[in-house]
Amino acid sequence: MDSDNILHSALHPDDVSPDVTLAETRPAHDISLRSLLRTKLQRPALPINTVDRPRLIGSLKLVSDLPLTLISAPVGFGKTTLVAQSLAHLATPVAWLSLDEYDNDLQIFLEYLIAAVHSQFPDACSQTQRLLHDFQPPSPERLAASFLNEVQAIASPLILVLDDFHYLTDAGIRQFFATFLRALPANLHLVVITQADPPWPLARLATRGQLQEVRAADLSFRLDEAQAFLET
Repeated sequence: MDSDNILHSALHPDDVSPDVTLAETRPAHDISLRSLLRTKLQRPALPINTVDRPRLIGSLKLVSDLPLTLISAPVGFGKTTLVAQSLAHLATPVAWLSLDEYDNDLQIFLEYLIAAVHSQFPDACSQTQRLLHDFQPPSPERLAASFLNEVQAIASPLILVLDDFHYLTDAGIRQFFATFLRALPANLHLVVITQADPPWPLARLATRGQLQEVRAADLSFRLDEAQAFLET
């Protein structure tokens, strides 16, 4: 089934009693998502002792030219700070989502993902949101196709940052991204900040010129940067 058909095939189960309300049949965690933590959608403020790192910021300017940027290194390497610094120099709209262990569920994750896009484009992804709130939400693959089609329809480039991506290990989320990575829209630039590489075909994406990577060796301070950090 192609993605256009996917968008028009939301499930409408006919075996639910009309006396049963939608709220009564949804999982409890879905109801609680009416109040999202808006702080998770804010770009982090830069620390007062931030060291300017033009050699890395310069390379990350390519984020607007590539579908995927991966920042992968252990904790303490300044990954989030570097991305926040780099994006401060760009005019492209940025949707930021800071993840944690409570987001490791496809429905919760997609609620926040759509909210992140809404922070820049409030009218986007309405169809995907409706599909997500169906009594029986469609498969991760169909949700991914719907989301990608709606992002593609946005008349602007969009940088989407997923910080602390290593928390997402749920099978449904992995299926979502398996479809997501096969058809990234030209206007979407995904930035993934993580402590561990996601289970994606990174070598293939790099060979196709779709991926730039920043790793621990790149993030390590040079002598002049270490000196500047100690002096701040």
